[in-house]
Amino acid sequence: MTALDLSSPVAVVGTGTMGQGIAQVALVAGHPVRLYDALPGRAREAADAIGARLDRLVEKDRLTGADRDAARARLLPAGNLSELADCALVVEAVLERLDVKQELFSELEGIVDDDCLLATNTSSLSVTAIGGALRVPGRFVGLHFFNPAPLLPLVEVVSGFATDVTYATRAYETARAWGKTPVACADTPGFIVNRIARPFYADAFAVYEAQGADPATIDAVLRESGGFRMGAFELTDLIGQDVNEAVTRSVWESFFQDVRFTPSLAQRRLVESGRLGRKAGHGWYDHRDGAERPEPDTAEQRQPPAYVVAEGDLGPAGDLLALIREAGIPVRDEDEDNGTRMVLPSGGQLALADGQTSVEFRDVVYFDLALDYRKATRIALSASQDTSPQTLAEAIGLFQALGKKVSVIGDVPGMIVARTVARIIDLAHDAVAKGVATEEDVDTAMRLGVNYPLGPFEWSRRLGRYWAYALLDDLHLRDPSGRYAPSLALYRHAHASDKREGTAS
Repeated sequence: MTALDLSSPVAVVGTGTMGQGIAQVALVAGHPVRLYDALPGRAREAADAIGARLDRLVEKDRLTGADRDAARARLLPAGNLSELADCALVVEAVLERLDVKQELFSELEGIVDDDCLLATNTSSLSVTAIGGALRVPGRFVGLHFFNPAPLLPLVEVVSGFATDVTYATRAYETARAWGKTPVACADTPGFIVNRIARPFYADAFAVYEAQGADPATIDAVLRESGGFRMGAFELTDLIGQDVNEAVTRSVWESFFQDVRFTPSLAQRRLVESGRLGRKAGHGWYDHRDGAERPEPDTAEQRQPPAYVVAEGDLGPAGDLLALIREAGIPVRDEDEDNGTRMVLPSGGQLALADGQTSVEFRDVVYFDLALDYRKATRIALSASQDTSPQTLAEAIGLFQALGKKVSVIGDVPGMIVARTVARIIDLAHDAVAKGVATEEDVDTAMRLGVNYPLGPFEWSRRLGRYWAYALLDDLHLRDPSGRYAPSLALYRHAHASDKREGTAS
């Protein structure tokens, strides 16, 4: 089944920010668009607001004056639901309450034709539950746009348990015809993005709760080493702490309080205190006028080591050896298979984060994962109270000699970037194994929906089959709550490599 014909009217019910954005997308694509809101006058106000945005598009040469005028002529506010009777698609963007949405669609079903595609933009509720009471549930889908809808390309096309594939295909092709990048997914808590993105927030908060580092330092490491556009604390301040926590809590409760999705107590206290982020003037950070942004913890300058001894090729951190040589520091190679450590002149060791803790060993400093060690501008190091001060100083000086700022955090297993990436990879493998989406759609969704520098499966291929499993397995031994237990899907993926070399990850 192909996309809706451009002559087919599209209705949007709910005229808040998201409803207006979806209406603008359909309007610019060429459809007649009807706007409806239960509050009198709101649909007209929304139509005027969309018209003003079209004017700005003309000013920026993104839309011609003729196209704007034609779009305005196609945009009609509706005084009551009965005016949507001839629409081929109705998209709902109302209050995130199951009873409200169910009541709306039950009423719509008595108005529109049986072939009309009905869609919800919910981000946290079950598509199956919303459409479950409908007389024709097969034509009900989720169309989850991301805010702001006119700018962000991703649309999750969600099939509920009763959704007919022909209607899911129609929704998918229509989103693509509107210039969006659709991904198909099953009706699971959080869909793709909000399910797989939970560790990005949860593990940053966990490091903070464990007194491993402050928010500014964690954010800086995620950005400057991990390659993420924003850190978890600044991003949730932008989203709204209440909104982000509500999504986390919804996913956790929908998965029957699965420990992997446990909400953060620190974030709960933030919400309870009214510190909801930028919109409230204060969240993790103070956003009031004149407030100074806290600086990340950065180590003072240290002397680089006279040399390093490399045990093996350092695995995912192998690029460091070339950088060290380029910095003029001699590298002595020792032939050790699968080595991930360097020995410093002090006799201490420098190792890539692997889910273990520094306190377990005589004299070890851990360094965090980087998206690209050459481009990274900051590296996190982790040491315990038993680590030799000389070893830590040499480790700091080594990375500073490579042009990196250094943040020393607490003795946190898996550190910051490494544990976050490993958990994202794990949840992605688990989702694909359970039929939520394809690997390609998962990678697309995470890159476009939350601006990750790589999709989870791209990371998995880069880091190697066994890397994420090994790190999480070690983390699980140190925190046996189940939060870091590798999924069966990741276990199978990791151990299949011995028998199926060269297969896709």
